[in-house]
Amino acid sequence: MKFVLTLLLVLLSPLSRAEILLAQPAPVLAAKSYVLYDYTSNQILASQNSNERIQPASLTKLMTAYVTFSAIKQGKLSLTQKVTPSAYALRIQGEESRMFLEPGKTVKVDDLLRGLIVQSGNDAARVLAETIANHELAFATDLMNKEAQRLGMTNTHFVNATGMPEEQHYSSAYDLALLAAAIVRDFPEFYYIYAIREFQYNNVKQFNRNQLLWLDPYVDGMKTGHTESAGFCLVASAKREQHRLISVVLGASSESLRTSESQRLLNFGFQNFEILPLYKKDQPVSSVRSWKGTEKKVDIGFRSDQFVTIPKGQRAQLKATIETQQPLIAPVEKGQKIGALKLSLNGKPYVELPLIALDSVAVANVFSRGVDTIRLLFH
Repeated sequence: MKFVLTLLLVLLSPLSRAEILLAQPAPVLAAKSYVLYDYTSNQILASQNSNERIQPASLTKLMTAYVTFSAIKQGKLSLTQKVTPSAYALRIQGEESRMFLEPGKTVKVDDLLRGLIVQSGNDAARVLAETIANHELAFATDLMNKEAQRLGMTNTHFVNATGMPEEQHYSSAYDLALLAAAIVRDFPEFYYIYAIREFQYNNVKQFNRNQLLWLDPYVDGMKTGHTESAGFCLVASAKREQHRLISVVLGASSESLRTSESQRLLNFGFQNFEILPLYKKDQPVSSVRSWKGTEKKVDIGFRSDQFVTIPKGQRAQLKATIETQQPLIAPVEKGQKIGALKLSLNGKPYVELPLIALDSVAVANVFSRGVDTIRLLFH
């Protein structure tokens, strides 16, 4: 049996205007595909061909960096560790970007990360891949694809660490938004590198190709990409107060266009939507009757702070219901999914958020379980 509790969300400064203000239509961008992802509320605000498989070019290096960050966090690699580039890593394939590593000259992992992220160096990507997995192909197939699968990137497959064009090397705007969000969430200690505007190595100073770092004071990352087949691509992230948006624009026809279209997309998000706080992490949202346990009720809430993003001017149209599965029989584990908070906007389903048990409930003694068994017959 499903138990439904209906409540009104109490939101700050509800609008006094009665009419419903419709959101502006999503922009039509000069790009093959795009997605605007709200990192704070975990919502997609706008998209176009977001699941279409495309060649990601140097946006691939977002995953190269993610795997490297993970290796550092696990103690398999250190920032001060020095490595010697192999001849394979330093080979040149056409007009590819480099950080200008030298044969036989050691380089610190910390510098390699800056060369990878700021300068988009293919040589840095290959050296990191070899250092972690002994070979670039093993790094891509065994580590990059494993992480992509774990993150839910269902339209992504990697065969190299650089983004050089390959038939079986592809991703999508939606998947790249997931990856960018994972970097911000899982490795905040490394995210600052994406905001660095320039880096000099081997007496060669190169500037970050993400022009939004100069044009928009709220933008603090993330990565550009370009090949003839992929076009000009940009993943950008901007934060205004507590609200972070991530834009992914793929397949623009020029460097300036990928910048301007990304700016348009971010501006659309901040100008037409607002972020509303719902509940704090571990804050009880409600309680649910439990049966055959040592406790008669269990508080339910969320694993993390919860927000919702809605079109501006529609706070009064937001409603919520809590749905839980009943009867809830002990044992109940802390963190166990108990139900969902379902939000509707203008009477239509909008967002569904899973609710979890905030505490554990152990199984009661035989007598108490027997009493509850009888009570359930009449419940």
